[in-house]
Amino acid sequence: MSFLARRALGMIPRLLAASALTFLLLNLLPGDPTITILGPAAAIPEARESLRKTLALDKPIPVRYVKWLGNAVRGDLGKGYARGIPVATEIRRKLPRTLELMALAVGVSLLLAIPLGVWSAYRSGTRIDNLINGISTMFIGVPGYVLGIVALFLFAVKFRTFPASYKPANQFGYFLHFRSLVMPVGVLAAGLIPIFIRVLRTEMVGTLGEDFITMARSKGVSDRRILLRHALRPSSFALMTVAGLNIGQLIGGALIVEQIFQAQGLGTYIVTSTFQREYLNVQGCVLVVTVGYVLVNFLVEVLYGVLDPRIRHARAIA
Repeated sequence: MSFLARRALGMIPRLLAASALTFLLLNLLPGDPTITILGPAAAIPEARESLRKTLALDKPIPVRYVKWLGNAVRGDLGKGYARGIPVATEIRRKLPRTLELMALAVGVSLLLAIPLGVWSAYRSGTRIDNLINGISTMFIGVPGYVLGIVALFLFAVKFRTFPASYKPANQFGYFLHFRSLVMPVGVLAAGLIPIFIRVLRTEMVGTLGEDFITMARSKGVSDRRILLRHALRPSSFALMTVAGLNIGQLIGGALIVEQIFQAQGLGTYIVTSTFQREYLNVQGCVLVVTVGYVLVNFLVEVLYGVLDPRIRHARAIA
C-alpha cells in the first residue's frame, strides 16, 4: 500500500474517536436544551417531554451518535434547536473568517520566525541571539487575551491606528478589512512566533555542528548557501511538526481573539452555542475543527516525505 493511502486510512480511526468522545461529553453536560428552547416559563414537564421526543433526545446516546454520524458523512449536521437553521449553513458562513485569521497568523509567523530563527542559530551565543531568545521568552509567557486587550487599548482606543473590530470586506471594502485584520492576526502570531523561533534555532544549532556542514565550509561554500540550502532543510522537520501540533492552540487562540475583536467567526459560534445548550451546533463545529486538525497533520507527514524521500521510501517498504 502506498505511503499516502496508509496515512489517509490512518485518519479514519482518529476522526471516529474524536467525534464519539465529543458527542459523549457534550451530551453529559449539565442542563437541558429544552428549557433553553421553551424558556423557563413555558418549560412545563409535558412540553419538555414532547420536545425531547421531537428532537430525539429521548433516544440512547449510542443510537443518537450513529444517526448523527451517518447524517454528518452525507453533509447533514442537523439543525439548531432554537432557530432551526442548518448547522452546515452556519458553519459555511462563519468558518471563512476563522480560517482567514488562522492562515494569516501562520503565514506571518513563519515569515518572521524562519529568518529570526536562522539568524539566531547562526549568531548563537552572541548578543543578538540572547536578545531574540529574551524577547521570545517574554512573549511565550503572555496570555493571548492579555495581548488582545492591550493591543485594543493602544492601537484602537489611544492612538486610533486600527479599527477596534473586524470589518467584513463585502461591507466595508478591502482596505478597511485588511486594516481590521492587523491586530487579531498580530495577537495570534505573537503566540506562535516565539515557539517557532526557539524550535528552529535549536534544530539549526545542532545541524550546523554536523560533519557535512564542516565539509561544506572547508570547500569554501558561502555561509548564506550553507544556512539556506544545507542547514535549513533538515532543520525544518521539527518546525513543521510543531506548526502542525500548534494548530490546536491556534484554534483556541482564535476563539479568544474573535471575542475581543468581534470577528463573529467559528469560535464565537461555538461559545454562543455552548451557553445555549445547542449540542448539534457544537458537535458540527468540533467535527469540522477535528477534520481540519487531522488534515493539517496529514499534510505535515506528506511534507516529511517531500523534504526527505528516504522517509517515504522507508515507510513504503515497511
